[in-house]
Amino acid sequence: MKVVFRVDASLLIGSGHVMRCMVLADELKRKGHNILFACTPLEGDLRSFISDSGFDVVTLPVPEHKVTPKHQSDYVSWLQKSVLEDARDFIATVKSADLVITDHYAIGKEWQSIAISSLNCRLFALDDLARCHQADLILDQTLGRNKLDYYESNSQVLAGSEYALLKPNFANEREFALSRTLPEGIPKVLISMGGVDVPNATLKVLESLHRHIRAEFTVLLSPRAPHFEEVKAWCLNRTNVRHIAFVSDMAALMLKHDIAIGAPGTTSWERACLGLPNIIVPLADNQQMICEQLVKRKAAKKVAIGDIDKCMLQLYQATLEQWDEYKSANLALCDGRGAKRVTFELEQLFVDARDKFCLTYASQEDIPLVYEWQCHPETRKYALNTSVPAWDEHKVWMSNKIQSATDYFYMVTNRTHGSKVGVVRLDRISEGQYIVSIFVEPNSYGKGIASKVLLMVDAIHPDVTLHAKVLKVNFASQRLFKKARYHQVDEENYIRKPIN
Repeated sequence: MKVVFRVDASLLIGSGHVMRCMVLADELKRKGHNILFACTPLEGDLRSFISDSGFDVVTLPVPEHKVTPKHQSDYVSWLQKSVLEDARDFIATVKSADLVITDHYAIGKEWQSIAISSLNCRLFALDDLARCHQADLILDQTLGRNKLDYYESNSQVLAGSEYALLKPNFANEREFALSRTLPEGIPKVLISMGGVDVPNATLKVLESLHRHIRAEFTVLLSPRAPHFEEVKAWCLNRTNVRHIAFVSDMAALMLKHDIAIGAPGTTSWERACLGLPNIIVPLADNQQMICEQLVKRKAAKKVAIGDIDKCMLQLYQATLEQWDEYKSANLALCDGRGAKRVTFELEQLFVDARDKFCLTYASQEDIPLVYEWQCHPETRKYALNTSVPAWDEHKVWMSNKIQSATDYFYMVTNRTHGSKVGVVRLDRISEGQYIVSIFVEPNSYGKGIASKVLLMVDAIHPDVTLHAKVLKVNFASQRLFKKARYHQVDEENYIRKPIN
C-alpha cells in the first residue's frame, strides 16, 4: 500500500517527530509498503536527511508569510500557514494514498477530515497531547497515557510506552542489557539533549559536573543545534570529553555508557529499553507528563534547566548509588518492539475479517480470569503440570510474571467485541531464547484463535528463538505448531528460529 507521512522538522519543532516516523517507515518498508514523506521547507528541516535515508520526499509549497510563534506552545504556527491551506497543498501534492500518517501538533481533526474525504484513505495519527482526531487509529506512546484520554476522537487507540517507536536494534541490544551490571572504574556518562537544544542545556550540564566528578563524557549534539560550535570547542579542550555530531547506532552507543543525561521524549524510551539510568532535563512544555511519569515510576531523576548548577551533582551521585534500582525500573517500561506492534495494527486496518484479535499486556485485574481458565478441566488436561494450582500460588506466580522485565505475559483480546479469549506467554530461558506457552479459554475452542495468536507472536517477536513443549497426546497442539512452521525436534519439542 501507499503510505504517506505528513510530518515536519525545524529549529522550532525539533527533530523528534520526523525521527520516530522514520522508524515506523523503516518497518513498513521492510513489510513491502511504499513510503512517501510530505514536508514543508522550514529552517532546520530534515528533508535531505529523510531522502538520504532512502525515502521519497515531496516538498509542500513554501508558506507565503512567515508566522512568528507567540509562545512555546503555539503549535498552530508550526505549519506557517492555515490548516485548510496546508491540507489542500498536501492533497494536491501527494494526489493519492492508502494510508496517511500525521505526526504534527498543528494537525488535528479539521486537517484529517479533509484528507480522508479527498483521498478516500485510512488515517493514522501520532500524538502526545491527547487532542481530538479524525483517525482510524491513534498512537500516543507517552508513559501512563490511557485510551480514555482520546475518548472524543472515537477511534481505536494504542496508548503507552509498549508502542514506543524505536529502531529494531534496541530490542536486539536489550537481550544483552538485561544481564548488564554497573562496571567498576570510571563511570561513562552520555549527554544527549536532542537534535537542537536551543537553551544549550548540554553546556550547562557539562559545566556543572566536569570539575566535580571523575567520569568520561560523551556529548551527542548535531550541527543543526544553534550552540553546536560553542559546545564542540568546549569539548575539544577537555581530555575526558568526547563530542560526536551524529550516531547511526544509538543503541550500541547507549550500551557503552553507565548513566545518561538528556531531554525526555523518544530518547526516554530508548534509555528505558536498555535499562540505562538517567537524569532528565525537560526542554519543552509537552515533555512535562513524560517527566512526571518517569519520576513517579523511579526510572529517572528530573532537574529543571534553571536548577542544573545547584542540583545536577547531587542527582548524579544519587543515580550512581541507586543504579540497580533505576536499571530495573527502566527495563520495565519499554521493550523496543513498539514499531512491530504498531505496524501489525496498521496492517490490520486493511484486513477484512469478522473477528480481529490483538495481544495486550496482562494486568493485575486479569489474575482472577486467568485462574478461572487455568482451573478448567480442559485446560489442565494437556498442561505439562496437570494439577490444579491453588489460588494463592497462582496469584503470586502471575503477579511476578506480569512484573518481569524479561518475560512476556499477553492476554489475547477479541477486538470486535472487547472480550479476552486466551493467554500467550514468552518466558526467557537465555539470551534470545524463549519458551512459548499458549491456551485459549474453553468457550473459544475450535475457532482458529491459537493459530492467529502465533502469527501475532511472529509479527512482534520475529528476531528471537521460540521453543514449545507439547505433550504427544495433545494432537490439536501438535498440529498447531506444525502449521505455524515450528520445527519438530522430537516427540514433544518444537522450535521456531528467528524469522528474516
